[in-house]
Amino acid sequence: MSKTSIPEKIKTQLWTLSAGRCEYRGCNKPLWKDELSMAKMNNAYIAHIVADSPDGPRGDEERSPLLAKSFSNLMLMCDAHHRLIDKEDVDGHPENLLVEMKKEHEKRIELLTSLSSSKKTHVILYGANIGNQGSPLNYESAFQAIIPDKFPTESYGVELSITNSIIKDNEDLFWELESKNLERQFREKVENLKIHSPIKSFSAFGLAPQPLLIKFGTLFNDLYDVQVFQRHREPETWEWQDETDFDDFNLIEPKEFDGLPVLNISLSATITNDRIEKLFDSKICIWTITHDSPDNDFLKGKIILSKFRKICRHFFDIVKAKHGQDNKLHVFPAMPVSAAIEFGRIWMPKADMDLIIYDQNKERNGFYKTIEI
Repeated sequence: MSKTSIPEKIKTQLWTLSAGRCEYRGCNKPLWKDELSMAKMNNAYIAHIVADSPDGPRGDEERSPLLAKSFSNLMLMCDAHHRLIDKEDVDGHPENLLVEMKKEHEKRIELLTSLSSSKKTHVILYGANIGNQGSPLNYESAFQAIIPDKFPTESYGVELSITNSIIKDNEDLFWELESKNLERQFREKVENLKIHSPIKSFSAFGLAPQPLLIKFGTLFNDLYDVQVFQRHREPETWEWQDETDFDDFNLIEPKEFDGLPVLNISLSATITNDRIEKLFDSKICIWTITHDSPDNDFLKGKIILSKFRKICRHFFDIVKAKHGQDNKLHVFPAMPVSAAIEFGRIWMPKADMDLIIYDQNKERNGFYKTIEI
């Protein structure tokens, strides 16, 4: 245990430059409150990198007394990591490693506190059950995806999901509850930020059945400054990858235009037309947006997503010209999450056809009608 009395001005400097958080790499725990009860309290320990006595952890006959009260030799830490570096694993925490941790943490705090509003963004998370799986959305992986281009304004992001829902997506009640929840949460949380917050940038992350992601996108219309992110499988991350070889999307028109307009979006998998045709008694005209190799992990870069936005806007214009605005468009989607959100964002409620969106579910023996927009 240290016997050195640290001057108050050094303590203040340490608390300020560490932002009152544990400086151990990867911890960042706030030390001014109890995270369980949220009670305000001082949970901080001031740890010496080089011990203040020669026989202490990383101590030195000459340097220990010289560095005992030096800011450069002190770290703010939580109890667990203070014990780890001084008692449980001293050998695993040499001086150079702790100096690196201190510099990294304090440099990051300096960067975050000096940001202009143009570098900040509201992180919006929306998830819902997909089959028997809950949504694995978490704010840590979302934050990693936006940095260093943007930095989050809130510590935990803005969550729009229903927590611990036991309603599954093969039930009609699921779509009604999720749609209403999404609308209300978006209005109360996101619209409120758009009106009252000085930060006008948004970053959208969604993992939910595709009809709901499309609806999420319609709420995030073109009046918002928003970047939509894609969840990749290989590697498992939200960070945009290097642009891969990708030619373009194809829009395949029907041969005739005298039936109900239907859109087959075959991007992450191929939807054969017979799976759609069996649901209709009247004549339909199937339009298809696809690409050469439908695959669930093809959408690696922002340029590909931009190309998808362009072909969707072109489609909405041409389908209205061929079928008239009063018809409703039946949508059968198989596409990445970011594409589903952008499809909704491109749609214009006053200019485009109303949407009837279907979802594929084995419990319902294929595609079935879910929500209308």
